[in-house]
Amino acid sequence: MICRHCGANFPDDLVVCPECGAEVQIVPDYNPLDDVLAREVRGSVEGATRQIQTEDIRRYRRGSSDQNVNATRVLRQDEMDRIRRDLRSGAEKQGTDGSRRNTDEMRSQRQSAGNSQRQRQSTDELRRSRQNTGELKRQRQQKRLEAAKRKRRNLLITMFAVLALIIAGIVVVYQNSYTGMIRKGYNAIQTRDYTAAARYFDRAIVKDRSRVEAYVGHAEVYIDQEDLDGAEDVYLSAIETQPTNERLYQAAIDFYMDTEQPEKIAVLLQNCEDETVLNAVSDYISSAPQFSPKEGTYSEVQEITITSDTGGDIYYTLDGTDPTAETGTKYTEPVLLQNEGATEIRAVAMNSRGIPSVITSGRYTIEFPIVDAPAVTPSTGQYSQSEQITITVPEGYTAYYTMDGTTPTTSSTQYTGPVTMPENTQTIFMAVLVNNNNGKLTEVTTRNYITMTE
Repeated sequence: MICRHCGANFPDDLVVCPECGAEVQIVPDYNPLDDVLAREVRGSVEGATRQIQTEDIRRYRRGSSDQNVNATRVLRQDEMDRIRRDLRSGAEKQGTDGSRRNTDEMRSQRQSAGNSQRQRQSTDELRRSRQNTGELKRQRQQKRLEAAKRKRRNLLITMFAVLALIIAGIVVVYQNSYTGMIRKGYNAIQTRDYTAAARYFDRAIVKDRSRVEAYVGHAEVYIDQEDLDGAEDVYLSAIETQPTNERLYQAAIDFYMDTEQPEKIAVLLQNCEDETVLNAVSDYISSAPQFSPKEGTYSEVQEITITSDTGGDIYYTLDGTDPTAETGTKYTEPVLLQNEGATEIRAVAMNSRGIPSVITSGRYTIEFPIVDAPAVTPSTGQYSQSEQITITVPEGYTAYYTMDGTTPTTSSTQYTGPVTMPENTQTIFMAVLVNNNNGKLTEVTTRNYITMTE
């Protein structure tokens, strides 16, 4: 069988074309009107030539008279002939009318068949038109889909390009931003390119001088090279230009703590005059110790009291060295200065966090008063008899003397009571007083005695 739509060959038992999917319309090769006409003509002839039946006669009688239907009689020969003529005439008329009706019916059936064929043709054309329209719709839909895909693809490409430009712009901006400079600086430190690292941190400082990250990084350049003085100078220089930047002070304090130099924190904060900064770092403040009485020269023994406003422990030294918790003496009671001479007291206070204060020093001098040369009696002269020689010894002193004219010292004879003057001889008596506290000697008193006895 051949498809009327696409011309494809396919088996006769299929009702749908396997190529285009069109429904198969089976049309016979003969005209059905011919059978209809033949059947009508045959019926008319058979009706005209068939034998007269008894029932026909009965119907004739009922239709031709009003006689009693229950009456019966024998028909004559002329009546039988007349009935046959009437039947033939009716059959011929019926045949003529039937033929006419058959002709009209044939004409109507032909018209109907033509209409049916035209309708089938119209239906086929409509189906083909619909198929063509559907194909056009599919093609248009396919084109729209392809156009939409191209549009989406172009849109995605554009979006990716814009996104790439944005990302590139962000990267460029970030690389040249404050944070980007800091990151580059630390990367340079990791590769030990300290010159580049310092340059990146300096560029970050130029971008924002108030932020501390660049100063911390710059100090790290020196720390990594074990140059703590250079790192300290980074912070001190920055604080000098920004004395109210509390974050800078905190960064410097962190540096001192990390490098185990807590004693420098007090020095840093001692020069700060901004109350906001001092309040921000109050946990690191330790007040310097105070001495009472104040340093100076005293003529008697002194007791020195040491205090600190922040409390905590106080450590001191008396040899002029800087005290620490390890090398100093912990202050528990007033320091007694009882030796004559100069003494330097140095003290440091520790706050609750163990942060030391600045070291305070006080110089004390004890100078006990010197008495005059000792009083010796009797006075120089010639005596006719021996006299008792006495020395006046003040409290806190010891007297020493000689009788051979040599200068007395602490090694000479100690005076404990009156000494008898030698007889018939000349005696040079010399005496001195020694301070029991400081060992100082007074001036020497000299007496010349001559005794002449009988």
